[in-house]
Amino acid sequence: MMKQTDELFAQAENQWDLENLYTDLASTKGKNLTPIEKLHLRGLLCGYSPADIAEKRKKSARGLEVDLCKTLYQYIKTLVDRDNEKVENWRNICQWLEEAGYKCQQAATQSQLSNPIPVDATVHISNINFEGDKIEIGILLQLPNPLPSDSSNKKPAQ
Repeated sequence: MMKQTDELFAQAENQWDLENLYTDLASTKGKNLTPIEKLHLRGLLCGYSPADIAEKRKKSARGLEVDLCKTLYQYIKTLVDRDNEKVENWRNICQWLEEAGYKCQQAATQSQLSNPIPVDATVHISNINFEGDKIEIGILLQLPNPLPSDSSNKKPAQ
């Protein structure tokens, strides 16, 4: 049963910094989150409503909502310094955690490229052609001259 629990909503790992989130919530709670609390959190972070999570777990939707209100919602409200706010909708939880920086940034993936395009580059789509089952896109890429990485390595021409 535990293995199935760990696999349910596993896609949250791709979009959220679960390790830090679990650690910070454990600090807020005063002890580690239970495997079921982690499961419910991952479900919410994957965009599932409490009713959806309950259905997947074959549990009572009302019971799960009560449990979330007494546990996870309280820990998260404390963590993001919103103790006095009401959770109007379960989506507030995702929004608050994203605002607190727990959602992984797509830009982090781009920064791992060995030669990223400079920020001051200009990209223009010059044309788009459709022929049968092919799409041809013409792109004009204008890079700054000299490239920032080139300026320190080259000597002026004489």
